[in-house]
Amino acid sequence: MKEISEILKAYSVAQIEGKKTALATVVKVEGSSYRQPGARMLVTEDGVLTGAISGGCLEGDALRKALLSIHQKQNKIVTYNTSNEDDAEVGLQLGCNGIVHILFEYINDEVENNPIQLLQQLELERKEAVIVTVFSLKRNAFQIGTTLFFRSDSPILNHNNEVLHLISDVKEVLKSKKSVVKKLQEENDNEALIEYIKPYISLVIAGAGNDIQPLVKMASVLGWKITIGEGRATHATVKRFPKANQVSVVKSEDFLENIVIDDQTYFVLMTHNYKYDLAVLKALLRTDFHYIGILGPKSKFNRMQDDFMAEGIVISNEQLSRIHSPIGLDIGAETSEEIALSIISEIKATASRRTGTSLKYKAGKIHNEVHYEE
Repeated sequence: MKEISEILKAYSVAQIEGKKTALATVVKVEGSSYRQPGARMLVTEDGVLTGAISGGCLEGDALRKALLSIHQKQNKIVTYNTSNEDDAEVGLQLGCNGIVHILFEYINDEVENNPIQLLQQLELERKEAVIVTVFSLKRNAFQIGTTLFFRSDSPILNHNNEVLHLISDVKEVLKSKKSVVKKLQEENDNEALIEYIKPYISLVIAGAGNDIQPLVKMASVLGWKITIGEGRATHATVKRFPKANQVSVVKSEDFLENIVIDDQTYFVLMTHNYKYDLAVLKALLRTDFHYIGILGPKSKFNRMQDDFMAEGIVISNEQLSRIHSPIGLDIGAETSEEIALSIISEIKATASRRTGTSLKYKAGKIHNEVHYEE
């Protein structure tokens, strides 16, 4: 979501400055690639790039293709064979061993539900959604492009009624939470990237000590929404945490007020105040929380459980599986910056349904694969 948010910001600036733009989207990958289907990059007519479609190796040529799309006011598909070390078009020995298909779309501000307008819907509500991009690998074929936005309990937005027959596939992607590329039964060999987009991570932190500052900085770089709550007015200030979205002085019993809890909400308890953390954890046990991380040794959490037992509160095994204490991955962290890295890494691994182990020992591909349907 951060990449899309940055693209939307860049587009708004381009509009104010009266600059034409094009959107580049990775729509299909064969073999290995640095970026997967759904990666995007906005290009302005004066060559400003926002987002990324590769690790930097394709951007130079992609800039030229995007400018051509802007000049001709047409959508275009371009294929890069990164496994060919002699590929003169790319001009670099990329070594990715894959074929990357990129769709370039001219953004016409006068067209209703153009690609940017569809992407803008993602920021109106913090809910999962599906975006459909239709393309053809056939030379000189008409490229429909980013054409449909779907979210449960919201109107379907599209600018091409020919794709409405994909709604059943769209709903299945929303249910499975996995993007697919599907071949369409048409004479022009169209395919559709039916892309699942989950909302941004909401990081809710109990605590406003100095060790929270590097945690907030790292989470901000990732584009997470950051909420900080703490009982000390001297610590919970916007000046100390300028990158946070919300900073509040709040009593432990009121900590969860106005906090939306869903499967993209991650709680971190690190106030260094045992009673405060205990009270917040007690309140969270009454919710359908997805992740709670508690700073401190195992003995701290054991003490918490004992205190709960004394009150007749039993933490279920299912809840225990979602409580991470001590918080973070085992990377040998000692400093506050290293501890923040450990915490951020564990949350990211949990959000991606990964274990956080070394890629050296991973069997199979690094990235979550987009499913391809004939």
